[in-house]
Amino acid sequence: MKLADRTIAITGAASGIGRALALRFAAERPKGLVLADLPRQSATLDALARDIAAGVGVASAAPAIAVAADLGAESGVQAVVAAAEARFGHIDIFCSNAGIIRDGTEAAPDAEWTASWNVHVMAHVWAARAVVPGMRERGSGYLVNTASAAGLLTSLPSASYAVTKHAAIALAEYLAIQHGDAGVRVSVLCPQAVDTPMIQGRAGSAAAANDGIISPAALADCVVEGIDAEAFLILPHPQVLEYFQRKAQGYDRWLSGMRKFAARLGVKRAG
Repeated sequence: MKLADRTIAITGAASGIGRALALRFAAERPKGLVLADLPRQSATLDALARDIAAGVGVASAAPAIAVAADLGAESGVQAVVAAAEARFGHIDIFCSNAGIIRDGTEAAPDAEWTASWNVHVMAHVWAARAVVPGMRERGSGYLVNTASAAGLLTSLPSASYAVTKHAAIALAEYLAIQHGDAGVRVSVLCPQAVDTPMIQGRAGSAAAANDGIISPAALADCVVEGIDAEAFLILPHPQVLEYFQRKAQGYDRWLSGMRKFAARLGVKRAG
């Protein structure tokens, strides 16, 4: 799918990957960009939308609006869709990108597990509920769900992150199978380390950085290429595919290797 003349919604757009996607997508001359993030990010989000609409810091200006919404609740996702439809009409591409990370094991508080589940899984479910029926009717649409290489492999410092990112990929598979023949395309973005506030200064980030930390701009280029190719897996770190294949070919061997890797990194168990 080409991005020109499309209405594109991006959640988690105030910083990191979401911001980079917004800036990169603007260069493709979309019909409109709908940028969503938490209410506490309103000032940053508003400034980004104004800059894109004015052509500041982007290759070309693009119509853009900011929507303050909590993507950890279905009402927040519905607010994003409603704002998009009111300004631009239907959404052609929904980039469900918001994310959080909390280090900890299975002993982490239930509230942290619930927060991760809502943002990393249910937000994708709520987006699909809101936009897929219209996409099916039109015979065209695209879901781009941000997961992580941790969803194909694992996350050593954070159990809740690893588990919910696995679930995000499973959901994307389901949506691709269920709706692909109706013209709805699905991609799942699975990067390793990206130079964003989420990983900066985190204990255990050296594990992901083993294969290098890429810039958000480089990742955004990969996403545009992946959407153009309509690829299900978008892997900004191509070596992740090799690791995933090794895992599938020898699960027990892979688990043994990961235990040794965790020991070398000194990953501590923490509640």
